Parts: sequence; structure tokens; C-alpha cells
Amino acid sequence: MTARPATESFFSRWQTLNDWLIKHRTIWQPAPFTELQPAWVEEYPGLAQMMAGFTDDECAELAEAPERLAKIASRHVSDLALYGHLTDFPDLAPDHSDILAATLPEIRATDMPGRKREQAGAFAAALKPLQQPILDWCCGKGHLARTLAAQSQDDVAGFEWNPKLVADGNRLARRFADPVQIACQDVMAKDVPVPTNAHGVALHACGDLHRQLLKEGVAGSLPRLSVSPCCYHKTVEGIYSALSEGSATHEPKLLLDRSDLRLAVRETVTAPAGVRAQTKTLSQWRLGFDGLQRTLREVNQYLSAPSYPPRLIKNGFPEFCHWAASKKQLCLPKDTDFEFWLSYGVQRHRDVHRYELIRHLFRRPLEVWMVLDYAVFLEEQGYQVRLGHFCERSLTPRNLLLDAVKKKAP
Repeated sequence: MTARPATESFFSRWQTLNDWLIKHRTIWQPAPFTELQPAWVEEYPGLAQMMAGFTDDECAELAEAPERLAKIASRHVSDLALYGHLTDFPDLAPDHSDILAATLPEIRATDMPGRKREQAGAFAAALKPLQQPILDWCCGKGHLARTLAAQSQDDVAGFEWNPKLVADGNRLARRFADPVQIACQDVMAKDVPVPTNAHGVALHACGDLHRQLLKEGVAGSLPRLSVSPCCYHKTVEGIYSALSEGSATHEPKLLLDRSDLRLAVRETVTAPAGVRAQTKTLSQWRLGFDGLQRTLREVNQYLSAPSYPPRLIKNGFPEFCHWAASKKQLCLPKDTDFEFWLSYGVQRHRDVHRYELIRHLFRRPLEVWMVLDYAVFLEEQGYQVRLGHFCERSLTPRNLLLDAVKKKAP
């Protein structure tokens, strides 16, 4: 990996990444699932041939090793060799013993899934020392708030819009005598009562919710903001608007809609094997039906169908096709060759999987593009910013931590 210049700024990194993403958007922007063959196959025939030659086992290995895949793919698209440099960040996680010490013991982690408990512990450990009262933004039942309370000398407040979660969270805090108080608050409302001396934190608040914390935090000159973003695509905006002035005025401009932003979080690293197998089967069926409906309608265009209840998988592919056809007011011929179309779907899934594999190289870069914009925004607003990962990707793919401390006025 090329050594990173010591003076490289967040904005210069963002500029380089922005231009790299624009240059290669023909690879990552189209969705292979809806297109019979992505346009880049003709632009980069060598890359397409290489991807088609991978076995399923090789694909599975490379899906877990994007930097290795980028190196191999750079034989055909040279700029992909920059992947490691563009996505490299320091490890902000302390020693394992410190993480264990900051993680709530299982006996105190009522209603808290094991993975969430470990994520909260790793996040809390990476923030120490805690020196201000804490505000847990979009806190749910307050699992992070209670984790942080055990590491802080100050009380912890939480904002959550769901009254049931607020009640459950306060009940848990009382049960374990945690100095945590959760208020029922819509953080997207006007005039959110943000305490002026608070350390605002958000672990996996979605899209507009974590962006709102950044905007409200800088507006209130909060002394510290610590965010691990998630679900960037959950926004009311049709086209994403960069937060920082530098990013917003940069040319050429990368315009991202919700579908583009969704690509940044399309990972199943933490999904159980059974869920992944179920997803694969349904994808094969959808692609099989796609070939069937294109033939019936004589329209070479993907036709989306609503979510299929997983419990109905046991009914088989023909029943799925009848269900999908009914949703689109199509009538299937009695002599429909379901075995043929299932075989077609299995083959299309194989091809799509390989197209998606190369497309998914751009997931982390797109996420980094977003978070670097946040970092630039915070620097523009007078904050000293740390950016890195607070835990291993195996614990959560959304492992980036943006930690900003307000600089003191000279």
C-alpha cells in the first residue's frame, strides 16, 4: 500500500476519491440485477472475462477481501489499484482488555442483542476519556447510553422519538440504577432542545438522523461530537447534498441518489447463513421470473415486484411466478416451462453475482466519500477531527468513527 502523505487533508482525500468515483461510475452506478448486461462489459472486456471465470468459491473469498479483488482487477482497470489507499484509515480501537472493560456485562445487558452489546462496548472504549455530559442521539432503549454511563462521571441523556422505547429504556435504567434519562424527542423537529455543553453521540443512527446531529451539534457549538454513521440512503432528499462547503462547490460534481447511497451499505457480513441462502434463492427466482416476463410482455425491461414473504419459499418457484404475475396483472400460459425459467434464473444469478462482485468494490469508497464530507464539514466549523474504525468489520461493516472536538477560541 502506498504510504499516505502526513499532510494529506480530509478535503484532499475527498477530492481524490470524488474524482475516482466519477471516473469509474459506469462500473458501480448501473444495477446489474435489472440489466441483462452492464455497459461496462463492452468497455472493459478483459475485466468481464476475468470475472466470468471465477468459481463460486473464489467469488466468496474475494467478496471478503475487496483489497485483494481490487489488486487483481487493476490488471484490466489500472485505477482500481488505488482502492486500498482511498479506503485506508487508522485503527481507533484501544486494547482488547479496554474494550471488554467498557462493554456491559451480559447480566446487565437485558434486551440487548450480543452483537449490539459488543458494538456499544467497542464504541464506548474508543471515546474514552469522556469529559462532558453525554447526549445519546436516537438512542432507542438506551443501550449505548447505559454503556457510556458506566464509563462517565456525568449523567447521560438520550433522545428517542418512539414512546415505547423511551419507556422501556428508562425502565432498564432504573432497574440497574444507571444515571440515564431518556426523553421522548423527534430529533428532526425544529428547535430540538440540545444541551449546550453536551457530548453528542450516535451509534448507527440512520441517514438524515446522524446528519441532523452534526448540523445541530455545530449550530450549538457542542464541545464534542462522536458518530458512527449508518444507512446513508435514508433521506428525504432525492439527490444527496454535501454538508461541507468545499465538497458542495467542488467540480466535477458527483450526484448521488438514494439508490447510489444504498450501495454503500449493501453488505451481508453479519447475516446468518440461513438468511443468505434464502436471499440467494429468492434472487434466482426473481431473475427467472424477470426472463419470463420480458418474453411474455415483449418488453426488454426489468419489472419490479414487491417483497415475497420468506415463509412461502416452501411453495416453490412456479407458485412464486404465479404470485409475481398476479402482482403485475400478468397471466401465465398454462404451458409455461418453469424448469427452463428457473434454470435461466440460476444462470443469470451466477452472472449478476459476478457483476455485483466488481460493483461492490465501490461500497466502501462511497461510504468513505460520505464520511469524509462530514469530516470536512466539521473542520470548516472549527472542530479537530479524528476519523478511523472503532472495531473489526466482522463485528459490524459500519465501523467508521467520526470523533470531533471543538477547538478553543484563541
